[in-house]
Amino acid sequence: MKGFVKMIFCLAMATLSACNQRDKATTKAGQDQVSPDIINNPATASGTDADKKLPVFSFVETTHYFGTIHTGERMSCEFKFKNTGNAALIISQANGSCDCNVPEYPKDPIKPGEEGAIKVKYNSDGHSGMVSKTVTILSNAIPNTKVLTISAEVLK
Repeated sequence: MKGFVKMIFCLAMATLSACNQRDKATTKAGQDQVSPDIINNPATASGTDADKKLPVFSFVETTHYFGTIHTGERMSCEFKFKNTGNAALIISQANGSCDCNVPEYPKDPIKPGEEGAIKVKYNSDGHSGMVSKTVTILSNAIPNTKVLTISAEVLK
């Protein structure tokens, strides 16, 4: 029994030591740790602070149907939006759900009241039947992710 307790103690000490070493390894000497203040998420359990300036994504549509197309056709569409908030909207990235749908997005901040568009190119090569793909946008709006959907019926 005494050996078992000693083994548990040694295992716990090794685990704590390994965690401490990992923390030291992830922070380079002389560098400050990342402050959680840079996230600046004003959403709270009781809602959003009304006095905070926030960007707001207002899309005309979040889905686009290309209709019936043939395998190998390349299509594109635009998802138009407006920043209806009271702070600059910054899109940090837009990712397609696969290599067949490639989004292009504004790299500059969109000021309050300004409009913009996310252009999505779709390559139907190798697809058939009903196809649905998504584009996930990451921005400084609340919520910080927005999902756009494109779809088509692809004939061989």
